[in-house]
Amino acid sequence: MARIDTLFATQLYRGQVPPAKARALNTALARAALAIAEGDEAGRRWALENAYAGYTSYASLDDLAWRDPVFAELARLLDIHAAEFVRGLHFDLGGRKVVLDSLWVNVMEPAGAHTGHIHPHSVLSGTYYVSVPTGSGALKFEDPRLAMMMAAPPRRPRAPQGSRSFVYIEPKPGLVLMWESWLRHEVMPSRAKRPRISVSFNYGWR
Repeated sequence: MARIDTLFATQLYRGQVPPAKARALNTALARAALAIAEGDEAGRRWALENAYAGYTSYASLDDLAWRDPVFAELARLLDIHAAEFVRGLHFDLGGRKVVLDSLWVNVMEPAGAHTGHIHPHSVLSGTYYVSVPTGSGALKFEDPRLAMMMAAPPRRPRAPQGSRSFVYIEPKPGLVLMWESWLRHEVMPSRAKRPRISVSFNYGWR
């Protein structure tokens, strides 16, 4: 009897902060994120020079948890989710730990997008969604085997998610998404009328 086995799965972690907790946390995070965006001239300059539609602290600030306790609270929550994901990935850490080593704010303006990329020098990467107006743009993941498919036929439109070449995730406030940092992803163009606020992060193996 024939069978088809699934090998080398690409895993995406989805977690959710409980709604009541998320509402209070997101209100505080949005306020802090917008205040930081207003005061961070270097970050705004980087966004302008790199055609980023909005603001990101990615290249300018590395001390968010020190600047506002709400980011330290978020970091503690992310550590819980990261530990669960690490267990699910069956990592053998060899006595070391997977540690949060970068955290940055994104305030993406209407019509903004973020082209396909990976996160070098990291083990896990992800995003926590703070404010997500309708039409903000999905997060698109790319099958890492895509460059090696050569003459493979395209997938059927209704193929199971695990068999698709691209997977689109529509974010919601309070959602935690986490993936291995080598997984290529991009943010689709926003059709929203207001900015989308999120906090992205990387974990390293230390």
